[in-house]
Amino acid sequence: MNNRNLLPLAIALLMFPQIAQTLYSPALGDIGRVFKVSPEAAAQTLSVYFLAFAVGVVVWGRLCDRIGRRPVMLVGLAIYAVATVIALRVSSFNGLLLAQGLAAFGAAVGSVVTQTLLRDRFKGAELAQVFSLVGIALAASPAIGLFSGASLVEAFGYRGVLIALVLIAATLWLWSCYALPETRPQQTPHVCVWETLARMLRDLGIWRSALWIAAFNVALFSYYSLGPFIFQRLNLDATWFGYSGVILALGSGFGAWANRRLLQAGCAAMQLIRLAAVTGLLGGIGVWWLQDSGAFVLPMLLIVLAFGMAIPNILGLALVNYSDRLGTAGALLGLIYYLLIGAGMMLAGWSQALGETLIACSAVALLLTIRATKAIV
Repeated sequence: MNNRNLLPLAIALLMFPQIAQTLYSPALGDIGRVFKVSPEAAAQTLSVYFLAFAVGVVVWGRLCDRIGRRPVMLVGLAIYAVATVIALRVSSFNGLLLAQGLAAFGAAVGSVVTQTLLRDRFKGAELAQVFSLVGIALAASPAIGLFSGASLVEAFGYRGVLIALVLIAATLWLWSCYALPETRPQQTPHVCVWETLARMLRDLGIWRSALWIAAFNVALFSYYSLGPFIFQRLNLDATWFGYSGVILALGSGFGAWANRRLLQAGCAAMQLIRLAAVTGLLGGIGVWWLQDSGAFVLPMLLIVLAFGMAIPNILGLALVNYSDRLGTAGALLGLIYYLLIGAGMMLAGWSQALGETLIACSAVALLLTIRATKAIV
């Protein structure tokens, strides 16, 4: 399979974890009602998802270096489908959390293995361009997830969402079985995971990348976690939360498109990350200012625009010094940033303060750009 034919499948696999998360978000209110738990408890299902996702990233990333990209992808997707079927059968909230954790473990394969596939096939500026193109496609994920999730919950409750997720996972498994190539280099050096971890933990650039990724992701997903309950507090129909995904997708898509054009014009990645951090900070202030009105969705456009602009550049830069161990290094980087995301989502769920969360995340991202510039100088 040539690189052009690989991209549609790779984009679909990368979209899968994000669609799974956003499709699930509108179901949080129904989950709280069915299992009789508080909004804070229901919101923690996304925290569990990210923490289990972090474990999956390590396992699948390590295995894709050991046994290959293709078999690992097929096993991970199968585990996700089985775990989601289990979630349909549980009768307790703790059972749902356990099933959600197992599903997240499987879904992680779509992130780490697909990124490794792309790093196998593309290098340098070409890789940044590919991630920008992927970012444009990923911008559709919130619209697809939130709108579809809200419609499914309204018609069938949270179980409708789970059934849809099973069908998506099965479709991706069949597509991958038919079309996914094996891209692992034939001569793969033996890589010690502990030596790689020690090296990465001493690498300030890795910590900077992980904190950047975590900050922009917590800002984005705190809306999906807290949004349903904000709409309830404002007495707005739950379906409007789904419609908001369309608006946010426009912002994310514009951010990814602008990022690609600015890269083509010769802008440096660090400049674009800094611009994204400033944009996110302005959006966070706007959400905080309008938090008692449905208009708070409008400054969220700046948050998703910042996400679409920053993430492709961060991912393109993160592992340039680990080209001999991309699967393992990608897994360990994922472990670090998904643990940070999980912790951030727990704090966001506990605080139930969207505006303050967005301001804090964007401020951290902006501070890191200043520190990065000093380090380069």
